[in-house]
Amino acid sequence: MTRFMQLPETRTAEGEIRRVGVEMEMAQISLPDMAREVQRAFGGRIESDSPFVLHVRGTRHGDFQLELDSNLLKEREYLKFLRRLGVEVDPEAGLDQVLSDLAGLVVPHELVAPPVPWTALPELDELREALRHKGALGTHASLLYAFGLQLNVEAACLEPGYLRDILRAFLLLHEWLMERGEVDLSRRFTPYVNPFPGRYARRILAHDYAPDMAGLIDDYLRDNPTRNRPLDMLPLFAHVDRARVMAAPVERHLVKPRPAFHYRLPNCQIDEPDWSLALPWNDWVAVERLADDHERLAALSEEVLASPGHALGRIGDRWRSALVELFQD
Repeated sequence: MTRFMQLPETRTAEGEIRRVGVEMEMAQISLPDMAREVQRAFGGRIESDSPFVLHVRGTRHGDFQLELDSNLLKEREYLKFLRRLGVEVDPEAGLDQVLSDLAGLVVPHELVAPPVPWTALPELDELREALRHKGALGTHASLLYAFGLQLNVEAACLEPGYLRDILRAFLLLHEWLMERGEVDLSRRFTPYVNPFPGRYARRILAHDYAPDMAGLIDDYLRDNPTRNRPLDMLPLFAHVDRARVMAAPVERHLVKPRPAFHYRLPNCQIDEPDWSLALPWNDWVAVERLADDHERLAALSEEVLASPGHALGRIGDRWRSALVELFQD
C-alpha cells in the first residue's frame, strides 16, 4: 500500500494539525450502503433528508454526508419542471426513490467527509477499501463516469506570498500531475477541471509578482471567475474576503467559504485495487513541496517564462529527475 507523504508544513499558523476534507464520487452502490459503511468504520447515527441525501452524524470524525450529486434531484427541482408541463406529482408517493435509482446509473453518488487531521487519511482510505468491496465503481468503469476525487486541504497560513507560491507550484506541475494521475478523458471533456488561462499563468509566474491579498484575489477573479478550475481558490478567497469574491460574477450559491485549497483534479478510481487515496494526496504534497522550495520554484518559473510559448506542458520532460525528488523523504 502506498504510504501517505508528509506535508512540508504540518500545522496551521495557530499550531493545530492541518485538516483535509475528502469528497469521493462513485456509482453502483446505494446511499444507504455507503452510510452503513461509514457507520461501521466510524460510528454515528444515520439520518435521511430524502432518498437523495443521507447523513451519518456524530461519528468520531464528525458528520459525513452521502448524496446523489445533482441539484436537480437534491433540491427537487424536477417538481417545478413537471408542474410546467401540467403534471402534479406527490413526491412522497415513491417517485423520489425511482428517480434516485435511475439517476444513480449516470449521476455520481458522492461521499463528503468532514475535515479530518491529515494524519487520519489512512482511516479514510480504509473506508474507501470497504466501499470498493461493496461494489462501488469509479472513473474508469464507464465512459459516462466523469467521477472525481476532491481534496479540501486546510492552508498552513493565509499570507498572500504563501498562497501565491502554492498557485505557482500548481501551475508548473499541472500537466505533469495530469500525466501522473492519468486524468480520464471523460473528465477532461467536462468543464469541471478547465486549466488556468495562459495569461494568468504568465502574470503570477513573473518574478516580480508580489501582490497584497486584495491584489491576489482580484487578479484571480479577473481570469478565473469560476469554480471550474483544477485548483479552485474561490472557497479560500471567500473565507479571506467574502464580499470581494461574492461581488464578482462567480457561482455564488456554490461557493462555500473555508480556509482550504479545493483540489479537484484527480480521478476517483475507487474500484481499482492498486489505487488509493495516497496517490492523489501525494501529488498534492508534491505541489506544496515545490511551493516550499523557493529557489527551485523561482528557477522553474523563470525557465518556463523564457521558453517558446511558455511551454508549461513540457515541464515534466525537462525537470523530471528534479520533480521526482518532491516524492522522496
